[in-house]
Amino acid sequence: MTESASGFIELDGVEKVFEVRRKTGFMKRERRQVRAVDSISFRVERGEMVGYIGPNGAGKSTTIKMLTGILTPSAGRLRVAGIDPSRERTRLAHRIGVVFGQRTTLWWDLPLLASYRLMHRMYRIPDARYRENLDRLVELLDLGDLLDVPVRQLSLGQRMRGDIAAALLHDPEVLYLDEPTIGLDVVSKSKVRAFLRELNTERGTTVLLTTHDLQDIEQLCKRVMVIDHGRLMYDGPLAGLHEAGESERTLVVDLERELPPIEAPAPARVVRVDGPRQWLAFPAGESAAPLVARIAAEYPLVDLSVREPDIEAVIAKMLHSSGGTPGPPPEQAERAIS
Repeated sequence: MTESASGFIELDGVEKVFEVRRKTGFMKRERRQVRAVDSISFRVERGEMVGYIGPNGAGKSTTIKMLTGILTPSAGRLRVAGIDPSRERTRLAHRIGVVFGQRTTLWWDLPLLASYRLMHRMYRIPDARYRENLDRLVELLDLGDLLDVPVRQLSLGQRMRGDIAAALLHDPEVLYLDEPTIGLDVVSKSKVRAFLRELNTERGTTVLLTTHDLQDIEQLCKRVMVIDHGRLMYDGPLAGLHEAGESERTLVVDLERELPPIEAPAPARVVRVDGPRQWLAFPAGESAAPLVARIAAEYPLVDLSVREPDIEAVIAKMLHSSGGTPGPPPEQAERAIS
């Protein structure tokens, strides 16, 4: 099956089962199998930017590791650009980039630029292409003042931007991002998101993004997939996920003085009042603009902010409404044998 007839990233009934040994007594161990990924099937077309989300232990990282060839599926069929990752990992490496938010591919004691030079040689990037890509990435990710700084001295936000540049030096066709904004401040998150939007728009890079930050998904992805306990529970637009989970955003309003609860138009409603501060809940799929405009026009407003729904709460509600039942945390099995 060709890429055009299926998808750039293609999974058919993919499973990953880990065998875990547990001590049950003196000199006795019990073996059991934990299904980390349970018969997952999906397609991602070339140039798509897709959110792949779920609670901790859902199987997200296990899926990414199979897509890169680090892990071999226990069953099913998996292809990236027509390549079987586990069989042709070296060949695939030249076509993919990977960023793991809590791990770095950079050399800890070397300056940032030295890591890039090593990757220049490892990937055998032509000199002109390397210089062009490096200059562009340094400018877009604001790395100019960091190139001579050892990686261990970089802040988390600086290192994250450095890791993203490292993953893109060889012009990969697909980029896997595992929690790329974890622990970043607001400014760093904004820079990373803006860069990823441009990368996807200008170069057509396919992006699979895992995150616990719903703002990452809202600002970057038109499509979201939800995985829970190794199973694909949802695949569609973010608005549909909010609808399925009946999720709500919260508008936090600071007034000049303490007042009775704000008279908000339905379906918005006041859920808490504490002195001059009030909390209003409204459906996550709706814009906050009309509600904000009305409050600003009718009340003595000092400040306000919008809080996004917790992604795990959204998924929990969705599972509850669909009758889903929890299973064992699958990635604990992977950690147990790593």
